[in-house]
Amino acid sequence: MQTETELLAELAEQESRLVFARFDNETAVALGVQLLTAGRERGLPIAISVRRGSQRLFHAALPGTSADNDAWLDRKCRVVDRYGHSSFFVGTQFRSKGTTFEASSRLDPDEYAAHGGVFPVIVADVGPVGTVGVSGLPQADDHAFVVEQLTKFLA
Repeated sequence: MQTETELLAELAEQESRLVFARFDNETAVALGVQLLTAGRERGLPIAISVRRGSQRLFHAALPGTSADNDAWLDRKCRVVDRYGHSSFFVGTQFRSKGTTFEASSRLDPDEYAAHGGVFPVIVADVGPVGTVGVSGLPQADDHAFVVEQLTKFLA
């Protein structure tokens, strides 16, 4: 079993590796379509969001999702926007310090959720410019799916 320190190192490595040369509306739509296609092929009950800043450039919801998944996406995106790291990284970082995001962040849990599934869109020589994420699976699976699809997309 992986320690939280090892997991944090892995999550940080993902963020340093999964970097875009550029990111525009067409890139966002192409990425969203890839996530949608992969989700459909696997029959996953996920909602998908790709944003630049606060503008949602792609959104889709597959069978088995509800408006709750959209709310989870919004809450996880706020965490990524605020901290500049994946929502899974932020939650893991709090747990590695012996606490939870909910107990120690001083942020409203109705507005912020440090649960896996949303990843920063990072542009080389710029930094985080948006988010890509899914909601509908257990948090580690949401995160793993996004990382897998970003890895393929950026290859």
